[in-house]
Formats: sequence, C-alpha cells, structure tokens
Amino acid sequence: MSWSKLKQNLESFLSPALNGRFEYRSTSYRYLPDKAGLCYIAVDKKNVFNMTDTTNLIRWYQTELEIKNDPDIRIPVNHEEIEAIRKETKGAVPEDRLIVIARNRKITEHAKELLSAQSALSKSNFVVVANQFLSSPIEESMESNDILLNVLALMDRRVGKKRLLNMADNMKLKHPVVQFFYELRLN
Repeated sequence: MSWSKLKQNLESFLSPALNGRFEYRSTSYRYLPDKAGLCYIAVDKKNVFNMTDTTNLIRWYQTELEIKNDPDIRIPVNHEEIEAIRKETKGAVPEDRLIVIARNRKITEHAKELLSAQSALSKSNFVVVANQFLSSPIEESMESNDILLNVLALMDRRVGKKRLLNMADNMKLKHPVVQFFYELRLN
C-alpha cells in the first residue's frame, strides 16, 4: 500500500476531536515513490513522535535504572503481591518493608517491559505496524505491548471517552509516549 493510501486510511479512523491538531507525516524519496522514508507523528505542527529520534519532547529511557528512579512512574502494589513476599520471607520482614520490596520487584519487571517495548519500537517499521493496526480489532491494539499500536489505537475514533476514562489505571503502566497521547486524547 502506498504511503498516501495508508495515511488516508489512518486519518479516516482519527478522532474528530483531533482534526487539525494531529497528523501522520513521512519523508519520501524522489526515486522511490512507493517507499516511505521516515514516518513520524506531528501534534500542533510539531514532530512529537519519531521512532528513531531520542531528542523529541517525550522521554526515552536508556537504562533500567532511569526507569526505577523516575518519580513520575507510580506502580500500584496489591495485597496478593505483598502476601507472596511475606510467605517468601517467612514473616521475618516488617510490614512497611514488604511494600517496598514488592514495589521494587514490580518496578524492575515494568522497567524490563518498557525497555523491550522501546527497543522493539526503534526496530519496527511504521508502515508494517500501521497495516497491522488497520487489519486487527481495536481491542487487540489497545492491549498490545507495542507502543506504536497503542498510540494508533488511542487516536482512533472507535475509542470513546468512557473507554478512555476506564483505562486510566492501565495507562500509568505504559510508556511515556503512550501516556502523552492518552493525555492528548483526553483533552
């Protein structure tokens, strides 16, 4: 599918609230009209999401330690996780320390998932992921671990305000790129 046709298909699913603010862009090569060069997403005429550019407005993580030390990431810990650690330590650890241990384990797991998703994104091809988005159900794209699929799904008109509001807790665990577009869509 040519870039112009792909862009037209993606824009046909774009939420009406984002018309004029959000656009898909691509550089193209003169002698390869069917091949898109770099693809990126622009919001208010600014390039916000370019998969290969780490100097854009949205934070890209380099190490697991950066994610662990980021104060913006808040990981909720449930009672079952605390109980699992209590059983593991045979009750020898104080209650407040159990919560810290559970949160640290969950942050480590979350950091590894974020970095693997981020590295997969930098290697992915926008056109391939966009075609996958267009051919799969919206629920599948929303639940995917692929950052770009999540962004495309969030901008989709089939995702209503009520569904967006119900996703607030899940968005806390997503990459900052996905969180940025979630906030954009809520506004």
